[in-house]
Order: sequence, then structure tokens, then C-alpha cells
Amino acid sequence: MNDFRFYNPVRIHFGQSSLNKLPKELAAVGKTVLLAYGGGSIKRTGLYNRVMAILEDCGKEVVELSGIMPNPRTEKVYEGIELCKKNNVDFILAVGGGSTIDCSKAIAVGACTDRDFWEAFYLNNEAAEAAIPLGVVLTIPATGSEMDRSAVITHWETGVKTDYNSDLIFPKFSILDPTLTCTLPKNQMINGIVDTLSHIWELYFSEPDTDSVTDNLAEALMRSVIAATRVAIKEPEDYIARSNIMWASTVALCGMIGNGKNSDWASHNIEHAISALFDVAHGAGLAVVHPTYMAYFCQNAPERYARYAVNVWGVDPTGKTALEVAREGVQCTRDFFNEIGAPATLTDLGVPESAIDDLVAHTDMGAWAYKKMTQDDVRAILRMAL
Repeated sequence: MNDFRFYNPVRIHFGQSSLNKLPKELAAVGKTVLLAYGGGSIKRTGLYNRVMAILEDCGKEVVELSGIMPNPRTEKVYEGIELCKKNNVDFILAVGGGSTIDCSKAIAVGACTDRDFWEAFYLNNEAAEAAIPLGVVLTIPATGSEMDRSAVITHWETGVKTDYNSDLIFPKFSILDPTLTCTLPKNQMINGIVDTLSHIWELYFSEPDTDSVTDNLAEALMRSVIAATRVAIKEPEDYIARSNIMWASTVALCGMIGNGKNSDWASHNIEHAISALFDVAHGAGLAVVHPTYMAYFCQNAPERYARYAVNVWGVDPTGKTALEVAREGVQCTRDFFNEIGAPATLTDLGVPESAIDDLVAHTDMGAWAYKKMTQDDVRAILRMAL
């Protein structure tokens, strides 16, 4: 097991009554609150009115930033930074999923500097000195941003999608009410589940391979997600299934599952290129990329992939080589994604073969595990995914 530093200060309020904890949390923050949210779903479900009523009862002055879309772009961050500076915002409340939270995090650091947030933090990885504190009311379990220190933003003009990491952008608190996820469209639920599993895989499929505690936690989490998903697909309002999916997505990227591991963010890097150039949903892109990456790569770590096949999917290893078992596990992964209706090919995403060279050029070549990958490897993976 590698040496590691684990720090996570986020307070989690989980359950059907968790929104009732918001007034106490708001009592500890300043008067002016930026309320950040996405399209219009929180208004259709009534959540917007509930949150606004709480803010008003707490005596807060509310500045709104709406219209944050999937794959949040620099333009919306700049808009939020301007609102924060103009109105002397004391606190940011992000109501939504990972896109809303990540946009809010970028605003939080960008509003506390005179530097250009994109150039300073995202391109040059400079350290932020301060950030506006923020809290979360989660509506889409997927990214784990409600309990992590990362924010992913897209610069549409240059086709760059990348992340910034800082302890300053950990949320102060996150409210997780599984009932808020019951009205999610099926495709959004599926995309979130894929993203959750992908986060676990990128940590699990990396060296060292002797971390029994971390690896056992990851395997249990994967089995829980798979089982809960099969229930939620058939019974969208099943509270137990929704609870397990929501908590699993949060735990997957809170740092615990990566303790002692190197991590491998290759599939995320490839998908970031796809969603930066074609604006597809992150989870949909991962549904295509990650099983293909596994199929291409499992020969480089057959024992690790065989363990995954046996311990997560229940593959019988009797009389088989490690690579044969590994490939069965990859096929089980593909079969599960087909079962839940996730996209399977780049064609499903509207990505043509002619775009492959551009995608390769936009893929960050860092953060690979087991074997140093080349652009030729990325090109081969993308061709397999057509």
C-alpha cells in the first residue's frame, strides 16, 4: 500500500428529512447567497420553491445563477464570478448535480482573485489563496463532487475539458435526499451510475494490487451499485435502491476508495476529449469508452481483471487462465451496460470515425496505470469503440 494523505471535511446530511438541516447550516454563513442551479428541473419538482423559502426564512439576500448545463463552460463561470464580485456574495449554494457543483466551485475560487480563473487554475495549476465557501443540495448522484476537492470545466472554443483540485473547494456541507432523485429521467440515472462505476474502476484498476482493505471496499461498492441499479431501473421510486446509488456515488470519489492506490484516469481523459468536442453527457461517453478500454487493456493486468471478474461478477475461474477470466469480466461489464440501456458505441453518441485524430490530440496522456499508453493506444481504443 502506498503512503497516503486522507482529508475530507465535508459534513453530510443524508436521508428523507435532510433538507431540514439546511436552515442550521445557513445560519452559520454570511447574508448574501449565490443560488446556483441548472435548467429548470428544480422548479418543476418544487425543490426551488422549498430552497427559496428556507433562504428567505433565514434572512438571506439571494442572487441567482441559473442555466448551468452539463459539461459546464467557462462562460458560465465568468458570469458567476461577476455576480459574486458585484454583489459581495458571502456563500454559494449549489442545487443540482455535478455540473452545477463544479461550476460553483470554479466560481468560488475565481471570485476571490484578480487572475483569470481559467488560465491561472486550470491551465497553469496555480494555487488558489481563497474561495467563497459553498454548500450543496444534491439532485443527481454521479460525479461525487458533493464530497470532493475537484471541479471540471470545459473551454468550448479550444476543446479543452480539465479539472482543478484544491482543499479550498471542498463543500462545507452536502445535503443528500434520495427522494430528490426519483424524478430523474432514466438516461440521467444511467449516466450517473456509469460515472459512479467508472470512478471506482479508475481507482481499483491501478497499482499496487495488494491493498486488501481498499480493494475490498471498492468491490463491495461495485456490487452494491450493480444490485441497486437493477432494482431502480424497474422500480424508480424504490427508496432503498435510490439511497444505495446516491451514497455509493458520493463515497466513490470522496478519497476513501483511492487510499494507497496510484489511480488510473485514462478513460476519463479520453472521455473528456469526447465531451469537450461533442458535448455529450459525461456518463454516456464513459459507457462507451470504459468497457472498450478494459477490453483493450486487460491483457496488461490479467490477474487484477480476473479478481474483478470473480469478486464482482461471480465468474467461475475453474479451468481457465487469468486472461480468460478477465475477459469474461469485461464482457459482464458490457452486458450490464446493455441491460440498463447505456450507449455502447461512438456511433451511438454521434461521434464519427473522422473525429478520431482530433480526439486523440485532445486526450491528456497522463495518469495511466500498469502500462504507459501512447497516442496509438488511444487511437486503437477509439476505433474499437466505433
